[in-house]
Amino acid sequence: MADIRPFKAIRPAGERADEIAALPYDVYNRAEAKAEVDKNPLSFLKIDRAEVNFPDETDMYDKIVYVKAHDLLWQMVDEGYFVRDTEDYYYLYELTMNGRTQTGIVACASIDDYENNVIKKHENTRADKEQDRIRHVDICNAQTGPIFLAYRKNEDINRVVKKTKEGEAIYDFTSEDGIRHRVFIIHEKDDIETVRRAFKNTGSIYIADGHHRCASAVKVGKMRREAHPGYTGEEEFNFFLSVLFPDEELYIMDYNRVVKDLNGLTEEEFLNKVKEVCDVAPGKMESPKEKGTFSLYLSKQWYTCSFKMDVRSDDPVKGLDVSLLQDLILNPVLGIEDPKTDKRIDFVGGIRGLSELERRCETDSVAAFAMYPTSIQELFNVADSGLLMPPKSTWFEPKLRSGLFIHELDR
Repeated sequence: MADIRPFKAIRPAGERADEIAALPYDVYNRAEAKAEVDKNPLSFLKIDRAEVNFPDETDMYDKIVYVKAHDLLWQMVDEGYFVRDTEDYYYLYELTMNGRTQTGIVACASIDDYENNVIKKHENTRADKEQDRIRHVDICNAQTGPIFLAYRKNEDINRVVKKTKEGEAIYDFTSEDGIRHRVFIIHEKDDIETVRRAFKNTGSIYIADGHHRCASAVKVGKMRREAHPGYTGEEEFNFFLSVLFPDEELYIMDYNRVVKDLNGLTEEEFLNKVKEVCDVAPGKMESPKEKGTFSLYLSKQWYTCSFKMDVRSDDPVKGLDVSLLQDLILNPVLGIEDPKTDKRIDFVGGIRGLSELERRCETDSVAAFAMYPTSIQELFNVADSGLLMPPKSTWFEPKLRSGLFIHELDR
């Protein structure tokens, strides 16, 4: 029983939305973020990555960076770059990439639902990565980047979404990467109540992307509770900014691997080891067509590889293709025990295409593995089992923009 609430958004003035909207803060390194802000001074990156406003030698985690983010945010609000809605609304955020559309409900989710596992996780988080966003959210007094959540489709919600999208969008723009963004407001009280009731009856909600941002938002809320011992549970700090998408619309891309060496094996020896657990045939540059298969690029040759049936598993985690690759090849053959820390392996998002794998093998790697994408149902199965996915199991596209919706923690 999920408590998914409408809220009073702070959002860009209509004519500024395309200039302000920015990819998530963690998509860029410092130099890339600075270049983006230099190109577009209104980019929300100047707030999400406020270190770009300081000399390069400034520690990006210095308190002055977070204070700068606070000051820039509220300065832009005061100067009219943002508007404040005066009523609680749900919003629709529609993204279209390569002719494919997904539409999410922008809302606020409950930190209690996160704590009680109504909102389910499939990844561990690291305290050091959380700390940056904890300070950012706390000092800004606002959540500026939404958490990407997923739910099983609901026909009542679908009807409200369809009806709302027959009206006029408050934002409609195409970003530089070719993705079209449209935003609508669900403003009729009956529709708002329908959506809220549907989420209460929908069961579990799942974190699709943004585990660290979500954990950080929850910890800020708990900090505020400790500072307000008389809290009622209705205060804004008890909720965090989210966009919730139905499972039927979500698109998970492949998350591929490249390795820097063959652990002392010759190419022939390595290929023979792969053949012990896989059926291997010469192939061409193409993505794998079904679960249980991957494409291997080695010595300028593509191979089609299929895990033998006797090594596959029905376990929600061990049966994942990325787990089979790790447990049967990367660890025992290449000696990569912990892919999170081993410098001999790198991960390449599917958005970059297979040509990027070939390029990496011509520059800094010797072999590449093109994976079949993890499915949203596999993600749900892992989370429902209370288990965790291996690192870099999913790559979601398109990415949600920051700066289109801001949730103020104290009003």
